[in-house]
Amino acid sequence: MWQEEDDKLIRTFEFKDFTEAFGFMTKVALAAEKMGHHPFWSNVWNTVKIELTTHEADNTVTEKDHELSRIIDSLV
Repeated sequence: MWQEEDDKLIRTFEFKDFTEAFGFMTKVALAAEKMGHHPFWSNVWNTVKIELTTHEADNTVTEKDHELSRIIDSLV
């Protein structure tokens, strides 16, 4: 579930292993590039943490972030 805190939408995803986590990140990267809206994220083994904020809106959460979060959810 996405949480809004400190002007960011944040969610952590856990996968079976690193390969599955990296595959997910690849799908997210392609979707984000298509939108021109790129997440801040980190990956440690099977865990991917994503933070969404809109830089053009003074680093606040906008509809663009909510749209990308819905797309990301569809990729899990």
